[in-house]
Amino acid sequence: MKRDLLAKSLAQMGSKPAAPATPAPQQETTAPRSIKSMSDVLSQVSAQSAQEVDVAEIADSEIADRFDVADGLEDLIASIRTSGQQLPALLRYRRGAGPRYEVVYGRRRIAACRALGIKVKAYIKEMDQREALVSQALENSARLERSFIEQAIFATKLEEQGFSRSDIGEVLAVDKGTLSKLIGVARDVPDTIIYKIGAAHEAGRRPWLELRRLVKSIGAGSCDAVLPLVPGSGTPAERLAAAIEAMQDIEARAQREAAPQKPASSPAPLERLDGTSLAFKAKGKRIVVEVTATDDQGFIGFVEGNLERLYREWKQREDQS
Repeated sequence: MKRDLLAKSLAQMGSKPAAPATPAPQQETTAPRSIKSMSDVLSQVSAQSAQEVDVAEIADSEIADRFDVADGLEDLIASIRTSGQQLPALLRYRRGAGPRYEVVYGRRRIAACRALGIKVKAYIKEMDQREALVSQALENSARLERSFIEQAIFATKLEEQGFSRSDIGEVLAVDKGTLSKLIGVARDVPDTIIYKIGAAHEAGRRPWLELRRLVKSIGAGSCDAVLPLVPGSGTPAERLAAAIEAMQDIEARAQREAAPQKPASSPAPLERLDGTSLAFKAKGKRIVVEVTATDDQGFIGFVEGNLERLYREWKQREDQS
């Protein structure tokens, strides 16, 4: 089913008659294939018979499209042990000393075969690095296995290799706005923080966008202030949520400290009754009475004890007026 899904995805990119496979040349070509041309090449490759390759002859890709190859690897090992490897990997020839091939896609399949001590089924094709990146993008877009942040990192790798954003959006199957968000997160959040958090497949894009906003808000681009806020335990999604919560607390505290403080207002002076130690101030529905002389302090009790009589006398006068 995965193979059918990949073939369908590639076929939708356009088709042309494919040139026959040729032996590996002595030098890699520097002229990148177009996106549609690469989809044709992959369609041709997937129609060929896979070879069995010793995993010791395979080097890892210089640009990984997944954070953790070991994630869910036990399930894949069990599946291959029971039913065999159903979907071949894709390799390209490499130059220099060491392994003869480099993985283009299928790193987890290769890791599972290595764990089982068996050869891996793989297609082999001559490709330069740009072509290999397009192949990674097309294959993984068909399988829909990358998380938001893995897609973001991979998009920046494609841009660094000189691909236009139009081409990147095409190979990743995302629109212009989504691509801008992907690259924005990968550019603004330091790699050290991203890789400490992990792929966070369950998180989606909103938490990563909030993390990006917070990093820019509190000026933590150097990552020194943020990295300690990422816990060392929990799932990647839990680490992401914990880092966001801690940074939101820092942001709120900084906003409180930056807010202008209102000066404490001095109370209005009381009006003093001539010839006495009595002072008072009436404001709205309240009246304040103060007696400063010790001998006159009993007046406060007198007023308190006669409040009901004073009120009734005032009320009677009001009713008669």
